[in-house]
Amino acid sequence: MKQIAIIFDMDGVIVDNHHYHLKSWLSFFDKYHISMSEEEYKKQINGRTMEEILPKLMNRELSPAEITRYGEEKEALYRALYQDSIAPTPGLQAFLLELEEKRIPKAVATSAPPVNVKFTLENTQLASLFPVVVDDTMVSRGKPDPEVYLTTAKKLDIPPSQCVVFEDALLGIQAGKRAGMKVVGVATTHTRQELEATEADLIINNFEALHLHKLLDLLHL
Repeated sequence: MKQIAIIFDMDGVIVDNHHYHLKSWLSFFDKYHISMSEEEYKKQINGRTMEEILPKLMNRELSPAEITRYGEEKEALYRALYQDSIAPTPGLQAFLLELEEKRIPKAVATSAPPVNVKFTLENTQLASLFPVVVDDTMVSRGKPDPEVYLTTAKKLDIPPSQCVVFEDALLGIQAGKRAGMKVVGVATTHTRQELEATEADLIINNFEALHLHKLLDLLHL
């Protein structure tokens, strides 16, 4: 078997946290009198960076300091809501341990800020299983631009064509495919039917009963 690497988006993949992010955004929208539906949120926000999201939401140019302040406010709301409920997506820990045993390189590639990455990996006790992490401070363009995945592949020292991405977001699936990678859609934020309309190479509900040999067979790797 040729060397492969597995790259995981964080929100909606490592944790099934869509509801908590949505709830925190709705609180933010309410405070600042922003009108946006859940469907608009899924299409316009999920997977993008704060630098891309916030000026559009506020309908004006924002200084770096304002982006930081608004972004920290929203993410603090999210962490407070999710703190007592955080858990890995079903089956993920066992799958990660299988990858560890077989010495398959793995990484996290996310549009989230470092504080959320630390919050997630430490509270799920998965930090030691991800030696490579790329967060929103390491890229300048959000998904669907492939930058986050190409940056991660470079850090792993694995060609993009030999990387498999797990993604829940429509923009993230586009980013993985644009990076030249195989993409597995995880049906957390979106339904299987919605993901079937994307370019995802495979769709799963979660990681339960997923094994490396089965994954490679299904992806023809």
